[in-house]
Amino acid sequence: MSITRREMCLLLPAILPVAMRLEGAAPQDSSSSVSLPSATYPFEEVPVRTTNTNAQLRNMFKGKLATGESIEVHEATLPPGGMPHAAHHHVHSEMWLVREGNVELTINGKSSRFGAGSVGFVRSNEEHGIKNVGTTPATYFVVAMGPGAGA
Repeated sequence: MSITRREMCLLLPAILPVAMRLEGAAPQDSSSSVSLPSATYPFEEVPVRTTNTNAQLRNMFKGKLATGESIEVHEATLPPGGMPHAAHHHVHSEMWLVREGNVELTINGKSSRFGAGSVGFVRSNEEHGIKNVGTTPATYFVVAMGPGAGA
């Protein structure tokens, strides 16, 4: 079966996000005005990188929603006692969805501990930090939403 140039051009929008995922890039640049396409992001296909704090990260995707907001999702695994970075604040909001382990989320100086199945949320410009307070690795997804998400 042969394919025409026109048919190939029609297929490019469907092929590009898959090719970018295979190269480890985000399917959509967050500076683009085009919204993220509906897609799946198979966990086992997303590359893992280790940070200088020994956290393991999987950058799942980032881009813009159809309503214009920026969004970025990544998965992190912290070793016992680990923190990804010092407490900080930024314009976008963040949500943590804990898969396993026990973490402590500090928001504006107030700390709360929670475990698997729990969710934490920090709104824009509030100082926050997260730490693994358990004796086993803690794994969670981070969903960043709003201006500067994923920057």
